[in-house]
Amino acid sequence: MDLMEYKAKELFAEYGLPAIKGFVLDMYSQLEDQAANMKFPCMVKAQVMIGGRGKAGGIKSAANPEELRAACEAVMGMDICGHKVERLLVAPKVEIVREWYLSITLDRLEKMPVVIFSALGGVDIEQTADEHPDQIVKLCIDPLIGVQRYHAWYLVSKGGVDEEYVDPLLEVMKKLYDLFCGHKCMLCEINPLAVDDTGKLVAVDAKISVDDSALDADLIALRDELEREALVLKARKHRFLYIPCNAAGNISVISNGSGMLMSCIDIITREDMCVHSVLDLGGGATADRIKEAIRIILEQDEVRGLFINIFGGITRCDEVAGGVEQFMEQYGSQKLIVVRFEGTNKEKGLEILRGIGRENVVFADGLHPGVSALAERGMRQ
Repeated sequence: MDLMEYKAKELFAEYGLPAIKGFVLDMYSQLEDQAANMKFPCMVKAQVMIGGRGKAGGIKSAANPEELRAACEAVMGMDICGHKVERLLVAPKVEIVREWYLSITLDRLEKMPVVIFSALGGVDIEQTADEHPDQIVKLCIDPLIGVQRYHAWYLVSKGGVDEEYVDPLLEVMKKLYDLFCGHKCMLCEINPLAVDDTGKLVAVDAKISVDDSALDADLIALRDELEREALVLKARKHRFLYIPCNAAGNISVISNGSGMLMSCIDIITREDMCVHSVLDLGGGATADRIKEAIRIILEQDEVRGLFINIFGGITRCDEVAGGVEQFMEQYGSQKLIVVRFEGTNKEKGLEILRGIGRENVVFADGLHPGVSALAERGMRQ
């Protein structure tokens, strides 16, 4: 789960990181009450889950209350790369002298956290890696000892930063590392980590990505609050992942694994058909849960056909067939259901499907035959 900047800064403050305090607006009408004690100049920042806010006009400065009102009115509701701005963060402007980059993420090869530092902050780290790879310093942190002073010395010396910043940088690194471990994060990023006009380090922007399997109750509630797609929430209650694809499509796909879902989408698209949505079962789905997955998908009026493509391992083929059987017994849908599975208990699953005895439930012995079955039964638009 990626956190919006304001939530990331709340966690920064919880761990004592030097983030600038501001306030969040959900509605423009809240501005007058919230802005009474605001110090100027200040910044108005769109809260959306995508980069490039500044280039899109989603970050504006204000020198007085009139400019603040105008900036909030301009940014609230704007569209940034398909993301509608529904929240704003308003915070005092930092007088920046220098901009650095600092993050902690996971190094999967070394199997430990890695600190990434650059004296060239304020731009995408990918851009720095392309244009100035020598300006990026990486340092793995042994989880048995954590962040030590020599780590800060290393980053300062390799990054070409004045030695006077060893201790301030060390303090920020320790707190960022505590946050990274404490919330089971995949990424904690400060970009830029600024040196202000008083010589202090300030986290001007914040980005945090938390492992979905380690979300606490507050983050789960926040995730559900921010979600605008009702079917995503409905699927999430059953531990499914629902992803809308193309509102103009008429086919949905249920599978177990992102790779299989992508393969289905690609092949269906090549056959001049359009995928409306997909649902990932995950592992170990029982017949009852599969029945619910089919119900969630087929209750959409736009969906006329469903392709179920399962590799039967932890999710057994007979459980998949049992889910289809239970769905048909309870709901009796006339919509097309094409089932393809391979693996554990395939023969038992086939026997269950044969017993359903409905023309709109079709078994396909392969991915391509399954897509062909969709095309042959009128799913091309």
